[in-house]
Amino acid sequence: MNLTMNEVIPEQNTRILCWYLNNTSQVQIARITNIPNWHFERTVFPGERFLFEAVPEAKLEIWTAAETGGVACEPILCDRLQVEELSTAD
Repeated sequence: MNLTMNEVIPEQNTRILCWYLNNTSQVQIARITNIPNWHFERTVFPGERFLFEAVPEAKLEIWTAAETGGVACEPILCDRLQVEELSTAD
């Protein structure tokens, strides 16, 4: 597992718990690069699911090698990846 996270996010920013699942048969690289003074990068193996914290406006970039030899990037807003709590009835 390769995980790099350096953060200097002001405390007034609300962080959310997010998740991502690599449902492909290829290794992917997940990155967040649109938040100033903050860097997140992780290698995601096929079938792997992981949790991470981010600010809602962060954009997770999923980089995958294309069959043509190039590299494809799929951006996903982190607020779309937020973990939702289920309420349990007693």
